[in-house]
Amino acid sequence: PRAVYLKAQHERTYASWMQAGGKLLVGYLDHSDHSTHSFVLKEQWDIDDHNTGSLLLLPDNRLMVFYARHNKRGLFARVSLKPESIDDWEPEITVADTPRITYSHPVYLAQEKKFFVFWRGSTWKPTFATSADGRHWSEPQVLIQQQGREARDIRPYLKVGNDGQSNIHFAFTDGHPRNEAHNSVYYMQYSKGKFHTVEGKVIGNLSEKRPVSHKACSVVYDARSSEARAWVWDVAQDSDGRPVVLYTRHPNEKDHRYHWARWTGSEWQDVELCQSGQWFPQTPEGVTEPEPHYSGGMSVNPMNPFQVCGSRQLNGQFEIVYWLSADGGNHWREQAVTLGSQSLNVRPAIPRGVPADRLHVLF
Repeated sequence: PRAVYLKAQHERTYASWMQAGGKLLVGYLDHSDHSTHSFVLKEQWDIDDHNTGSLLLLPDNRLMVFYARHNKRGLFARVSLKPESIDDWEPEITVADTPRITYSHPVYLAQEKKFFVFWRGSTWKPTFATSADGRHWSEPQVLIQQQGREARDIRPYLKVGNDGQSNIHFAFTDGHPRNEAHNSVYYMQYSKGKFHTVEGKVIGNLSEKRPVSHKACSVVYDARSSEARAWVWDVAQDSDGRPVVLYTRHPNEKDHRYHWARWTGSEWQDVELCQSGQWFPQTPEGVTEPEPHYSGGMSVNPMNPFQVCGSRQLNGQFEIVYWLSADGGNHWREQAVTLGSQSLNVRPAIPRGVPADRLHVLF
């Protein structure tokens, strides 16, 4: 969660980002007067866009920010001292003191009164810790581990969604599409101390402290069916608590296709939203692109999973568009946010908490 929306005493969108000089910042846009305000969390946090923070709104409307440096030691967090304020912060918390940490996905479940945070850990596998107070954290444990491949440098990529009350949704891959010839997309859910398939079958228990196998989880998309490798972008739930997964298929490196998949209760309703173009980086002439599976990006509104924002190539440029469905995902209408741009428009993020009837995106 790179951005969160809150309407309380103020109406604001909060976000975290990295500056090119290596500063880690958190800031907000106030919707009443369109003013902005920011705070530097870290002066020297390496020059790497992986190092941006992830945001969690606490029940008392204070902000908690989690951050780590790309593939380096330590996952850290800070909590604002006052609700809806970013000017004063509690001392830094060490969530995990382990090497090779990247990414973070924090969650708070109100019914359990428990904090969770998920990240890519020292074994390159999705890893997590829990806390009752947000200050004292459990020892890290691996969340997902593909059986029979422990010795390989396989890296499942993970996206996390939740309802804030009792459910956490996980969408993930075999690994990196650069390395996996058949990179598929999987799903599992957490609730009440147990991990489940999309049908509700129990496949793991939090107290057992054992990773869940890919084979035990639900398959959203099997890459062997079309020979198109996949990558995950987002996960949320509909009004019935059923998961919605955003992912890309890559028939080839210059053909990225955006997909929206929703569990209907009996099958995955899988819709291709568009052919989005090729990879996102602007590769210098004469250079072989090392990351041709990076797309412009997609984001779903957790409050309205029939509202998706994406970055696609139009007339040779990456532009931001919305896709909206009024009939349960059967038909979609595309609405432009940017057109005729002179620069890249990529990596859209719909802030967590945006009302279901509102269009709001950062990119």
